Amino acid sequence: MAEVDYYKTLGVNRDATLDAVKKAYRKLALKHHPDRNPGDPEAEQHFKEIAEAYEVLSDPDKRARYDRFGYEGVRGSFHGAGGGFAWEDFTHAGDFEDLFGSLFESFFGGAFGGARTSRRSTRPTRGRDVRVRFGLTLEEAFRGKDAELKVKRLEPCEACKGSGCEAGTSPSNCPQCGGSGQVRVSHGIFAMVSTCAACAGKGKVIKSPCSQCRGDGLIERTARISVSIPRGVSDGTQLRLVGEGEAGPTGGPRGDLYIVLQVKEHDFFARRDDDLYCEVPITFAQAALGDEFEVPTIDSTAKLRIPPGAQTHQVFRMRNLGMPRTGNPPDERGDQYVRVIISTPRKLTPRQKELLRELAEIEGQGVKEDGRSLFERFRDGLKEIKRDWLG
Repeated sequence: MAEVDYYKTLGVNRDATLDAVKKAYRKLALKHHPDRNPGDPEAEQHFKEIAEAYEVLSDPDKRARYDRFGYEGVRGSFHGAGGGFAWEDFTHAGDFEDLFGSLFESFFGGAFGGARTSRRSTRPTRGRDVRVRFGLTLEEAFRGKDAELKVKRLEPCEACKGSGCEAGTSPSNCPQCGGSGQVRVSHGIFAMVSTCAACAGKGKVIKSPCSQCRGDGLIERTARISVSIPRGVSDGTQLRLVGEGEAGPTGGPRGDLYIVLQVKEHDFFARRDDDLYCEVPITFAQAALGDEFEVPTIDSTAKLRIPPGAQTHQVFRMRNLGMPRTGNPPDERGDQYVRVIISTPRKLTPRQKELLRELAEIEGQGVKEDGRSLFERFRDGLKEIKRDWLG
């Protein structure tokens, strides 16, 4: 390769930091990578140039020699054909995976080099996680519950014992990759490893698939799973059961089971965190004179005392009568808040009316009772509207 300005190749200043060099190299390498520009020799040449520039500028010793002596200072560091560099010249090969991450995984199905990718391909594949929803009442959430769930998940096929092969047969090595699950792919200066498409990286092919699972080795079944739901759970709480998900292919470990709890709305209580809220009707006499009476709680009843002169919609706090606080001692709970609503009677006896009139007189309030029928009040109301708006 002819002498070039490595700083100009990467588009960085001569005092650029290593991070700036990496950032510039990554941007250019992504742009000119051969897999993004198939059949473009110019892009491949650019990729080689920026790779060589990065190899020099990312190495403190090579960069120092280059800054002092120019291209001649690093020419001897390379022994590839034509005075350029070869793959074995790279001293920062580990940086490539750090720089590109999942990019090379998507391009080649693995990382640089064969050994590391081989370990990945032979590792048993973990089964998928399963997520289910489970509904429970507020009372069940308060007490906790032992439940049995029916979960559909993939299980090893009983007919072939999970091998995927018909009885009396067995898998054979993939003729494409020789059983390694990988094929070597060359891209210019790079020699990389890709997942074998013929066997999907398994290294084995099945010539006589099992008639039950069609060669998958797994079949969907319904499993019964016991779960203990703790006290005080809230809507949306997620429980994880390790190893209760789907079975992995070819004997791989199971995934996990995630149970998303859905606490149903309650007819009487509303919940906010660990506190409960409710409304209780009281009479005018109770509000005016004060009273003590039983109110429902989530697990029983309790006495609530209201002082004389209580107002409608006034809220009273009942300590430690809410939901259990998860992760705390069993007897530690939130609070219950009671909002009292003064209920006006719809029908009054003559004696009740007499007493209320007497009360109104004592308070100096004149009460004008309306003895008209509903039709009469409606008719008279229309007359008033016409008079006010039409004159």
